Amino acid sequence: MRICVFLSAADLDDRYTRPARQFAEMLGKGGHTLVWGGSDVGLMKVVADGVQETGGRLCGVSVGFLAATARAGADEMVVARDLAERKRLLLEKSDAVVVMVGGTGTLDEATEILELKKHGHTDKPVVLLNTAGFYDGLQQQFRRMEDEGFLPRPLAHLVFFAEEPADALAHLEAVTPAAADAGQGAG
Repeated sequence: MRICVFLSAADLDDRYTRPARQFAEMLGKGGHTLVWGGSDVGLMKVVADGVQETGGRLCGVSVGFLAATARAGADEMVVARDLAERKRLLLEKSDAVVVMVGGTGTLDEATEILELKKHGHTDKPVVLLNTAGFYDGLQQQFRRMEDEGFLPRPLAHLVFFAEEPADALAHLEAVTPAAADAGQGAG
């Protein structure tokens, strides 16, 4: 499975890096491909290292003004013209999306795919990995949007909230056709 991960490029403490590394190692050991922003810094580096060191593949999509921080050893690296093209390519190259901790860029990426799902323009599963309660407020806001009629589809059809890395990957493997097809051939 090709799993797009939206996440921060910031250097973060262990409460965020440890679960991100754990998720990345599960991806690599499962033979999955990480599709990510391509940077070799901060949390993006932590996740790319974990995937690559455990046998997974790396597909990076950088953007011109960040190309200097792109990971040199990725299996595939594309440099987009701008952030809009980057988001489009990240989604095109993936079977599913996981949103990890991040700032405004991560939030922009997450809300764009949720908007696409809301309008039926994609059916890719989206998991919000709520590491250390980072997205508690956002989850509460989404529930309020649902309760007050702002979402035309049930929230559960748009996003799955996972508290632990293993729950995030298990959900994706259960609902993603690419994962199910791969699992049948692995027996």
